[in-house]
Amino acid sequence: MSGGVHSWLVIAPALQYKQEQKSRRSRIEIFFPGFWRPANRHVRPEECCVLGRNENGLTMKPLSKIRTDVVGSLLRPKHLKNAYVQHEQGKISAEELRQIQDDAIRAAVCLQEKAGLDVLTDGEFRRLNFQDSFAASVSGFDPRRSELSFIEKLSREGKPLHRDPSTLEGGAAILRREPVSQKLRLVRNLPLEEFRFVSQVTGRPAKVSLIGPDRIVQRFDYQNSTSVYWSVDDFIADVVRIERQIVRSLIDAGCRYVQIDAPSYTAYVDAASLDEMRKRGEDPMKNMARSIHADNEILRLFDDTTFGIHLCRGNQRSMWHREGSYDAIAEMLFAGLRHDRLLLEYDSPRAGGFAPLRFVPKDKLVVLGLISTKVPELEKIDDLKRRIDEAAKYIPLDQLALSPQCGFASDAAGNLISEDDQKRKLEIVVETARQVWGTAG
Repeated sequence: MSGGVHSWLVIAPALQYKQEQKSRRSRIEIFFPGFWRPANRHVRPEECCVLGRNENGLTMKPLSKIRTDVVGSLLRPKHLKNAYVQHEQGKISAEELRQIQDDAIRAAVCLQEKAGLDVLTDGEFRRLNFQDSFAASVSGFDPRRSELSFIEKLSREGKPLHRDPSTLEGGAAILRREPVSQKLRLVRNLPLEEFRFVSQVTGRPAKVSLIGPDRIVQRFDYQNSTSVYWSVDDFIADVVRIERQIVRSLIDAGCRYVQIDAPSYTAYVDAASLDEMRKRGEDPMKNMARSIHADNEILRLFDDTTFGIHLCRGNQRSMWHREGSYDAIAEMLFAGLRHDRLLLEYDSPRAGGFAPLRFVPKDKLVVLGLISTKVPELEKIDDLKRRIDEAAKYIPLDQLALSPQCGFASDAAGNLISEDDQKRKLEIVVETARQVWGTAG
């Protein structure tokens, strides 16, 4: 890629010593890109609760081991979709739209609480597309037109369970790449707005999702942005800086589980997407290495917060964008990412088998996305248990959890299932987890 990856990779071997604030001077952190380990010091068991660390000196994160999860988005109710259209047409004000969103979020919270999920979201009801976590929060970069009418028109011609025809002729998932008009700047913190409200209407843990740097850079037209950013690395540095601002604000507001949405990692196993990268003169594996580092930089130093990262192959109106198993990237990706939870799509043959899970380090938990959000048919618990047993041949059962394969509505158009289908699928996540692990939490 233009600008190369040297500025991201050269620092890899370098040790960076940094002493923490006075209250934590007993630990000097040794930094490699995106991760740390404590200096050698024995921690007595009785200290663990006081320090918030286990006997190995690692941060104890209560949400890192929960057995049920939800990727983020839920089907937008019809009245909420209508409100978006009315707002676009100038028939209702922004405040009126917000009130309708608030009511819809309260209902979404109730749905998830009744299902018994360990963690919940606001359904992403303040977004028209999952990428709005970044696009609606910054100035200078608008990779997608955010109107419901445009989103619905974009996917209208597609067929469920087929590749999205709105992608490029070659089949790559990125419809178009956009230049920037000015340096990126955080002008509205949408994820923080989302968390502040949802945390007020539930007593359960709530999580917030952010679009990952890899997806953002794949939509970035760097060749036509050199007057603003001299290289892709320069652009990514600003993306990471802004996303760290967002994460810091979420943590300060009480959020203890942040999920990074990273659907573009599956581009590195998808033939059409790989072809597009190579046509632009890019090295896909260098791109992926740079993105892993960027993802790790986002969570660096936020030691007491659970971080998940979600991988899928596209999810729009029950269609998909990419295909390919994890095999070719598993060792580099699963070992390289420093997130606590890997939420992996595994609902169809397009995802391949479970053998790549053997590369997952022992300190990570894999959330198996076995329940499809694309079809109304309800999975059978016995079938799900058999698939979990298959996965457990490659990774201990204690390192597994369960969730839907993706959101139910990655954009406001939503997948072609009913709200009742959605409800039953959330319930089966919880019941299956109870039968497998003895508890849903």
